[in-house]
Order: sequence, then structure tokens, then C-alpha cells
Amino acid sequence: MSIKIEKISSQVSISPQVTIDDIGRLAELGVEVMVCNRPATEHAYDDIKTQAEAQGLEFIVISFKPEELTQAQVDEFRQLLESSKRVHAYCRTGKRSKTLWQRATDQSENAENASAAAIENPSSEPKEKANGAYDIVIIGAGSAGIATASSIAKRDSQLSIAIIDPSEDHYYQPGWTMVGGGVFDAQSTHKKTKSLIPDNVTWLKRSVVSFAPKDNSVTLDDGSFVSYKQLVVAPGLKLNWDGIDGLNDALGKHGVTSNYRYDLAPYTWELVQNLKRGKAIFTQPPMPIKCAGAPQKALYLSADHWLKNSTLADIDIEFYNSGGVLFGVPDYVPALEHYIEKYQVTLNFMQTLVKVDGPSQTAWFKNADGEVSETSFDLLHVCPPQCAPDFIRESELADQAGWLEVDQHTLQHVNFENIWGVGDVTNTPNAKTMAAVRKQAPVVAHNIVNKFSGNSSTVNYDGYGSCPLTVERGKIVLAEFGYGGKLIPTFPKWLNDGTKPTKLAWLLKASILPAVYWHGMLKGREWLARPK
Repeated sequence: MSIKIEKISSQVSISPQVTIDDIGRLAELGVEVMVCNRPATEHAYDDIKTQAEAQGLEFIVISFKPEELTQAQVDEFRQLLESSKRVHAYCRTGKRSKTLWQRATDQSENAENASAAAIENPSSEPKEKANGAYDIVIIGAGSAGIATASSIAKRDSQLSIAIIDPSEDHYYQPGWTMVGGGVFDAQSTHKKTKSLIPDNVTWLKRSVVSFAPKDNSVTLDDGSFVSYKQLVVAPGLKLNWDGIDGLNDALGKHGVTSNYRYDLAPYTWELVQNLKRGKAIFTQPPMPIKCAGAPQKALYLSADHWLKNSTLADIDIEFYNSGGVLFGVPDYVPALEHYIEKYQVTLNFMQTLVKVDGPSQTAWFKNADGEVSETSFDLLHVCPPQCAPDFIRESELADQAGWLEVDQHTLQHVNFENIWGVGDVTNTPNAKTMAAVRKQAPVVAHNIVNKFSGNSSTVNYDGYGSCPLTVERGKIVLAEFGYGGKLIPTFPKWLNDGTKPTKLAWLLKASILPAVYWHGMLKGREWLARPK
């Protein structure tokens, strides 16, 4: 037989796309009803239907695209199961058919009832609901997801919360710049995810593949689904290494590196130490990207090392920026320009890296007119182009650019009132930084808990973001700003002038912020971040 049949219950089997030759075998196995879950526009089924009916099998079409399963279709399949007939469902891979069965079984119905009963009885234990139903589901166990979960749990320990994320590893990504500059050890930026999940939060080690917002559920990569009362979407963004021709093959060798990867940041420092003469190129792709200052931070720390080791005069440093300015908030540009001049950096604006050849150490850049030029290098530090994860971009939750579409103040989805966004995945016009997440997570936690308590009031996020620009080892320009480029300094100007490089800002970045991250933010301690 050409297809692989999976028997998922005593009554139901599923498979990928069937052929006419498969129908006789299905009949021999006792199948009485065939169910096609593919639209005719995706795959014609007329010939299969004709052959099935010729062999005495009933043929039913319940067709839907992966993200468009409706409750009416679930009910139709449930009614079919109540007939006790032997059913075989199929789609392109079998995954859609399995999801339909799971949604239609009494198990899923009981799970929804259990969740509703828990909300009506808040004194019940805050434990995992049967069959994947929770008060709050959070997608992503990065800084945004865990911080939000912790902040919610601090406010109301009776709410059942699940975090969905397949990764066993969690990273303090702002530390990778310091790893690439020889300040931090890479291992200090890493912990196991399990050790960071709050005690009263369930961790589902799976990936989300699609949303069913009208049914308040998400589908996982194993075909199962999880239902929710409130959903927080916080999976971060996608580093599109494949967006630059040849980059993947070159990374980690031939002088090609990036502080945007845990395994490559130590290689950056190795290259910096070993480079005595030649050309060092640092790149920045089109916005938005996470930590927009990171490409420059790598440049400044590298140049500072070369300056202090008396090799800077023999190294040609170039910065290729897809944008037209050094930094998006004008107040901080003068301080940065001083270091550009100090390190004798050549600025190339409106130039985007499009291709890399590692063995020949050659890079190609495209300008605003579409013209492509090539240049050689000895060290190439790449910041990859970035976008929302595929399952977000392909969902009805995304805006036209593919980002999660939320209100920039409440962080609530513009079309679904029980869906919220935190972190890099949203389309809010703030800097995508860990500091932004530190302020966003408490806002979403506060607004969600208010929903459960029947309070309709909300608090707002002001667009705060922070970019500690490491202009030299021992000094940082601490850029802090909100929507519209408005400066939002944490400290008074007499203590730390954020528009100038200071030692205090370096102390904050190197010694204080990592502890605030691990022991404060991820634990729901909202130091200087609690909503007003």
C-alpha cells in the first residue's frame, strides 16, 4: 500500500493523501466512511470520491486550510463519530485530520468544561487542566514569556498558566556583545529552561504551528491542541541567516562571525584578538532588528581592543548600514560620531549585505539604487536580517509585514481581545530590546489579571527601550527612549547623562543588569518596571 495509515482510535484512522489504488485496501480494513480534509483548490478529489463510492464507501468532504478549522466543521465530524461508523480521514500529511479528530472527541470537550469550571471556582488548585485547557497560555519561554508568566503568577497564583516552547536552553542574549568583546564568558549567559519556569506554571515542550483564535486554541507540532482563556504571544523573532546568500556556509570560519549567536560570539573575540592588520567589516541589515545598537557595539569593542593594543592603525574598519543614520534617536548620535572618528571608521549608509563567499573572504553589498559592489575582508561581523517567525507571519494574527498586530499601548491584539503580545514579535514601534520586554511584561500581566477579576481598566506601555552602547571597554552611552524618540532616562542627569559615555552605565551593563535579569525580571520582581 502506498500510504502509511495511523490508527488513532478503535474507530478512526488517518493518513496523508490517498490515491485511487489505496481505496480497495481501506475497504478491506473495514473503513465505511472516507473524509477528505483538503479543499478541491488544493487537491482534486472527484476521482477518489467516485472510486470510493463505487466500492461502497461513503465519501464526505470537510475541507479546511491548516489555520482555518471552524467549530462548525468540528461539530460535523463529531456527529459523524457518533454514528459509530469506521472512519478514515486524510489530508496532505495527515496532521490536519488528526487535529480535527482531537478537536471533535469528547476529550477536548471535557477539557473546555474543566477550564470553565476552574474560572467559576477560583479556590481550586492552580494545577494543569486535563487535556490541554488553561486559563492562560503563553507562547515562548524566552525573556518575554517567562517574565510575563512570573508577573501574572505573582498577581494571582490561582490562575492556571502554560508556557509552550520546545527549547531546553535559555540565554541572556544582551550578554553576547560582551562575550564577543572578551568581557563575559559565554557560559554565564546560559541556563536550562526548566530551571527558570515558575513552580506553578506548566511547561509544554512543543512548538505551536497554527492558531484558531475563534475557538481559543492553538495547534502544536504533534497535532494536539491547547485551549486558553487568554493567550500571550511571545516567541521572539526569526534570525534569517538564509536571507544572505552564502552566509550559512561561511559562519564560524573564514573570518565570518556574529554576536547574534551563542556559539559564534566567542569566535568574534578570537578573531578580534588575532587580527593585527587588514580589513574588518561590520554590517547592519534593514530594520526592525533586535537590539539595533548591537552591530555597532561589536565594532566599538573590537576597535577599542585594537587601539589599546596598538594595531588600530593597520586595520581598516568599515561599517555598512542599510539605513541612512548612525542611530535612530538624534540625541545620542554626537557621542557615537566621536567614537567613529576616534576609531577611524568608514561609514557606508544605504548599503545592504546580500552575499558572502567565505573561502575568498568576499562580501557583496547592494545600495539603494540596486547596484551591487563587492569588497574583500579579513573579519566580517554580520547582523542577519530579521522577521517574525513563520507561524506568526502566516497566521491571521499578523499585520501586512508579518508582525503580531497589537495596540502599541495596551499590547492587546487589535482583532482578538483575549490575545496579547510581548517582546520582539509585536509590530509596536519601539526598540526591540530586553529592556522593552522588562516594561512590557508587567503591563500585559496587569491587564490580563484585570480581565479575570472583571476589571475593565488597563495600564499602558510607553514604548520604553534601552540600548547600552558599549563605545569602549569601561564606558557606555546608555540610550533610553520611548515612542517617538522621547528620552526616558532612569537616572537623573547629574548621576548619569545618557547622551554621553559614562563609567556608571558600564557598571550597570557589566555587573548589575545580568543579576536583575536572572533574579528579578524572570522571577516577576518588577524593579523600576511596575506599571503606574
